[in-house]
Amino acid sequence: MPCEIIENASDAQIADWIESRLTAALAADGEVAVTVPGGSTPFPIFAELAGRDIDWSRVSVWPGDDRIVPEEHSASNVGKIRALLEPAGARIVPLTESAEPPHFALAWLGMGGDGHIASLFPNTDPQADDPLPVRRLTPDPLPPEAPFDRLSLTIPALIDCDALMFVMRGDEKRALFEAALAGQHDLPVARLLGAVRAPVTCFT
Repeated sequence: MPCEIIENASDAQIADWIESRLTAALAADGEVAVTVPGGSTPFPIFAELAGRDIDWSRVSVWPGDDRIVPEEHSASNVGKIRALLEPAGARIVPLTESAEPPHFALAWLGMGGDGHIASLFPNTDPQADDPLPVRRLTPDPLPPEAPFDRLSLTIPALIDCDALMFVMRGDEKRALFEAALAGQHDLPVARLLGAVRAPVTCFT
């Protein structure tokens, strides 16, 4: 799988890249949908983006996954995303088991040290031909900082996009990601990369 790797990118540079993608997508009529990750890495970038000259009123933002907790809970991805991007005008879409995700202009993913993407952990055995767009899942082992069941977009929903991007911090994750690109393991990130047809960009 070809992938453009952009080394040592700052949060502002990543925000620049995303802004350019959104601006191009917004040149067409209608709403533009993006899916974004939780975790600590994205939120400084969301804060950068919130202040950019983007027509957020036409952007819908879907979490790629979320913990099954109330939005006001500190572990809620959608609650934190809403706090940053809804004041800018974006429409924030909480995940539900019956959700029907759209085609995404941009799918932004992170990756865990075990190769999971969204909440598709290795124990959940995610499939590239999953018939469902959203699944309720229980990671095993449960991360101690967030011991909750999850809702997650599946591989088919995540790769239904015009562009896929990762932000990868740390040498160990970078090595695991490059091994996935090379087909050297079968972890969830490798399954996704083996199925995606959109261009992939990875910021380190």
